[in-house]
Amino acid sequence: TTSSEESSGDEKSKPEEGAEAQRKDAEVPAEGGGAVAEEKEAERGLLDPDSMFHFLFCLSPQRQVLVVLYQEWFRVSSQKDSQADTVRLYLRQVGLTTPTLLPYVVNLTDGNGNMALHYSVSHSNFPVVKLLLDTGLCETDNLNKAGYTPVMLAALTAAESPDDLEVAQQLLKLGDVNARSRQAGQTALMLAVSHGRVAMVKLLLSCGVDVNAQDHEGSTALMCASEHGHTHIARLLLETGRCDTSLTDKNGQTALSVAEGASHQDIVDLLKANPEAQTSESTGTADLL
Repeated sequence: TTSSEESSGDEKSKPEEGAEAQRKDAEVPAEGGGAVAEEKEAERGLLDPDSMFHFLFCLSPQRQVLVVLYQEWFRVSSQKDSQADTVRLYLRQVGLTTPTLLPYVVNLTDGNGNMALHYSVSHSNFPVVKLLLDTGLCETDNLNKAGYTPVMLAALTAAESPDDLEVAQQLLKLGDVNARSRQAGQTALMLAVSHGRVAMVKLLLSCGVDVNAQDHEGSTALMCASEHGHTHIARLLLETGRCDTSLTDKNGQTALSVAEGASHQDIVDLLKANPEAQTSESTGTADLL
C-alpha cells in the first residue's frame, strides 16, 4: 500500500514514537552471565538500587565512573524537559576532564539504539539538538533498533518557528536525507509527506532529496500525498519539476490512480493538469495502439 510507515522495530509503534517508546519497553538480553551480565544490566540502568550498589562496589573506580556517566548523560540530555544549558555544562565538564570521552558520550546509545540526538529530535527539543550538532561529533546517520535515523524522526516533527527550522535544516544537511527506514524502506520525505509536515517537506526539497525514491512497496512521496489527500504537498512536489508521475508501485498504481482510488479529486485534477502526467498518459495510450 501507499500508506505511511506505521511500524517500528516492534511492528506496532509509530515511527515518531520509536525513540521514546522503545527506550521504555524494549530490553536487550545481557550477553553472558555473572559479572558480564551484571555490567550489561547496569549500563542500561536496569539493576535495582541494591544490586547497583553491589555492582558498583565490585567495579574498578574507572568503570564506576563510566556507568554513572552513561546514566547521567541520558538523564540530562534525553528527557522532554532537558535544558540546553545543563547539557552544555555536562559536555564542558567531560571535555575538560576527559576530552577523549566526548565523542563516546555524544554518540552513546541505549538498549534500543537511541542516541541523545534521537531523543532530542523526537521531543522537538531543538535547542538541545543544535547543541549536540554543534559539537561536530554527532553520528547523524545512526539507525536505532526500530530502523530510524534522527533525520527520519525530524521529518515527523512539527517544527515551525524560524529557529527550530534552522536547526532542522542543519541536521538535514549533516545527515543522509535519502536514507531508508529498515522495515518499509521509507525515506524522510515519504514520512514528512504522509504526516502532512509541510515545513519539513519544504526543507527536505531544499536539500535536494530524491523525490522519486520508492519504498519496499514501490510507493513514492507523490503517491503518499495522493493517498492521504495532501493537495498542497502534492503541488510542492510537482513544482520541483523532478517528479516522475509515470512510476508505479507493486500493485501497478501511479500517483494518479492512487488519488482516484482515494477519491481526492483536487489531487486528481492537479495531476491531470501536470504536463508530465499528460505526456505519460498519452505515451501509454499510444503504446497500446
